[in-house]
Amino acid sequence: MTETNQVQREILRISGADKESFLQGLVTNDVKRLKDGLVYAALLTPQGKYLADFFMVPDEAAILIDLDARSSAAVRKRLTMYKLRADVQIETSALQVIRGIGEPPEIPGAMVFADPRDPALGWRAYGTDLPNEAEQDWTALRVAHSIPELESELIPEDSYPLEYGFERLNGVDFAKGCYVGQEIVARMKHKSTLRKGLVQVKIEGSAEIGTEITAEGKPVGRMGSQSGNAALAHVRFDRSEGEMQAGSAKLWLKDGAPLPS
Repeated sequence: MTETNQVQREILRISGADKESFLQGLVTNDVKRLKDGLVYAALLTPQGKYLADFFMVPDEAAILIDLDARSSAAVRKRLTMYKLRADVQIETSALQVIRGIGEPPEIPGAMVFADPRDPALGWRAYGTDLPNEAEQDWTALRVAHSIPELESELIPEDSYPLEYGFERLNGVDFAKGCYVGQEIVARMKHKSTLRKGLVQVKIEGSAEIGTEITAEGKPVGRMGSQSGNAALAHVRFDRSEGEMQAGSAKLWLKDGAPLPS
């Protein structure tokens, strides 16, 4: 279960005099961080559940939103709903995006930024007539560094971002002020201990994404992406200390794997 091709992306262009204040009141991260490069963030429901994750990209007179194309319609609908009388224009950009590992290279005519989630994820470049993206097993890289992805791990209107490591991935700012779903995120951060979360597991056999995980006949969680004998899984911590099952596969928590934070 490897993935060498790039997930289809779409880039939205947010412009207008109110673009910064508009996005600041909606997304999980601080728009002011754009002065330093890419900003990873999410859009949540009022109940604090995940709708979409994306990169905000600084551009002349605009803020670009680099997102999974499968999220585009839902994000456009939500942004339009919140727009009201704000001086904001939402358009599709013709820019392309490619990514690669290692230090950010110089690409003529392109904007190149380090991926803010984890140094192992390399860089992202935005422009037109970009070179072909080098083949890379991104699923193996995501599994090795506990990086969730839409539908494989992150389920719209169901997942809570802190259970999927958004704080560790620099996707949440707890000092920026209010945004949609902020109260629930803050409560989970400051007033409770996470009981469930995304973890790395060792696996014997294979299981499709979404397969239910059980232990001693009790539900534990849900399978995510798999690469060889390693995988991601969203589990209940109190039921995942020993051997687990996902279909015919056997699972164990990977020693030393980071828990969501």
